[in-house]
Amino acid sequence: MARALALAAKGLESTSPNPRVGCVLVKDGRIVGEGWHQRAGEPHAEVHALRMARHAALGATAYVTLEPCSHFGRTPPCADALIEAGVARVVAATEDPNPLVAGRGLARLRAAGIVAEHGLMQTAAHELNIGFMARMTRGRPWLRMKSASTLDGKTALNNGTSQWITGAAARRDGHRWRARACAILTGIGTVREDDPELTVRAVPCERQPLRVLVDAKLDVSPRARILHGAPILIATASDDGARIRALEADGHQVVALPNAVGKVHLLGLMQELAARGLNEIHAEAGLKLNGSLLREGCVDELLMYVAPVLVGDLAQGLFRLPELESLDGAMRLHIHDVRSIGEDLRIIARPITHGAER
Repeated sequence: MARALALAAKGLESTSPNPRVGCVLVKDGRIVGEGWHQRAGEPHAEVHALRMARHAALGATAYVTLEPCSHFGRTPPCADALIEAGVARVVAATEDPNPLVAGRGLARLRAAGIVAEHGLMQTAAHELNIGFMARMTRGRPWLRMKSASTLDGKTALNNGTSQWITGAAARRDGHRWRARACAILTGIGTVREDDPELTVRAVPCERQPLRVLVDAKLDVSPRARILHGAPILIATASDDGARIRALEADGHQVVALPNAVGKVHLLGLMQELAARGLNEIHAEAGLKLNGSLLREGCVDELLMYVAPVLVGDLAQGLFRLPELESLDGAMRLHIHDVRSIGEDLRIIARPITHGAER
């Protein structure tokens, strides 16, 4: 199963909206076939492994990181392919939460006389597809908020200078996280202040994630770099038809999601992104949008790069959140991972809600 998970990770950047899946076929103590799902619309992991194994698949055990599908999508059901190949046993790391599958794949295998089990290395398999799991079970993607700050929690000087707080290794690592995301999200404040491209550049990337801009009033300048290159998705609260038509004429998509106070409804935006088949969202924004995303319960994970630098209390902070009068109201986090990246520290933390990690 560890080998199957390693194979699945080869599709880290390319399988969306599908999950990342690997499969290994074992017979008489040796691997006779293996494969991974490479792109949506192409053969699934099981099919690649069966093609490699050919007749050796008869009587083999299939180790697959996700329950084999049981429905016709863009490709035929993998459960049927395993049955036709005559495998004797299927071990899935985890069940598929997709309502079109949800246990039916394993049930179909058992009905055909195949021993079918699940649960082996389940946690690792869930982490590999955490965005897909989130989208299928709750109807919104997994949102990962990235930040780069000093040791005293500042993201920029008071005059806006922020390049560069962290070192080259941390910035390159941040691009790896961009590359695995389905979309990169930012706000109009960041676009005005930093004019970012929001593309993957520091590491190889097969496809660029969709760029999503939260711009309540459609204030984005036509010269902004985010509007150049591939079209972007703009979430707004504005009904300025002329501005919307101009942006759409340039190929961009505009979706109006106003809330009661004239801002963008952020949870509604998450649902919209899920409806578009996006599994993981990588947010790189300023303290205002960061604070709003946290307050509205959109953030699942904080990806924080911390540099061994101090700049003082007048510099700009990470999140704009309401003042607390008691620590009882503080947002509690679970530290999921901590490691050094070059000279900087990378912390991955997840909000805790009602006593449980989200």
